[in-house]
Amino acid sequence: MKAFVFPGQGAQFPGMGKNLYETETAKILFEQANDILGFRITDIMFDGTAEDLKQTKVTQPAVFLHSVILAKIYPDFKPDMVAGHSLGEFSALVAAGAMDFESGLKLVSARAKAMQKACELQPSTMAAILGLDDATVEQICAEIEGVVVPANYNCVGQLVISGSVDAVEEACGKLKAAGAKRALVLPVGGAFHSPLMEPARVELEDAIHATVFNPPVCPVYQNIDAQPHTEPEIIKQNLVKQLTAPVRWTQSVQNMIAGGAVSFVELGPGNVLQGLIKKINNSVDAESKQSL
Repeated sequence: MKAFVFPGQGAQFPGMGKNLYETETAKILFEQANDILGFRITDIMFDGTAEDLKQTKVTQPAVFLHSVILAKIYPDFKPDMVAGHSLGEFSALVAAGAMDFESGLKLVSARAKAMQKACELQPSTMAAILGLDDATVEQICAEIEGVVVPANYNCVGQLVISGSVDAVEEACGKLKAAGAKRALVLPVGGAFHSPLMEPARVELEDAIHATVFNPPVCPVYQNIDAQPHTEPEIIKQNLVKQLTAPVRWTQSVQNMIAGGAVSFVELGPGNVLQGLIKKINNSVDAESKQSL
């Protein structure tokens, strides 16, 4: 069985998606996206700098567009299952037919703006913890007074934590003392997938529930519980919860393999997910595609 996976924020790069624009279907969708967003995101994606792409209102829609448009024109897009990492879950849902293109893009744009606003309310950050087991990271985070929680279970021995600046820095010190190979504060705008994203969750909830969702063409393994879902109302509820809960990527990939996946194709910018999948289980095939 074949699984298609979709990357999240951080995968963007200058020139992303430019070669897709040569395809007529892709050109129509890119121009539709420019109209929906109210600015020419294609100019920034194709010709902007890395700094231009870091703008929150640009980053998330750009990664979404690259992934979804590639899925739309990819000749062998016949998924048995799909999943996406954080933002990539929206790409996965649109690619699998659970949402139409316009609805998905509008939600991603609203999500980006809501997350940016939440980031501005309190100084917050994230840090990558390498070389410790999940249970140790969870325990140390739980013992710290401030807000710091596991945010991304990326692969075995790689867990990203998220929270207030002071609490994350304190956790990094204690995690290094507990044997972490590295505890690296990340250059991000805020504490994604933590309780500090609650204002964004509240803001996005109404928009998600007002959007029409359909049963996807295949199961979608969602971040919140790493389980396959096809029921639109459950998918909606999980999407709302996703903003303040951890991305269970390790568990999602393990469950997809247990569900029969023997090959994974990453669609969109970068190849981070391909690498994580090979670290989670090197017996499966994994490849990344940024163009046809």
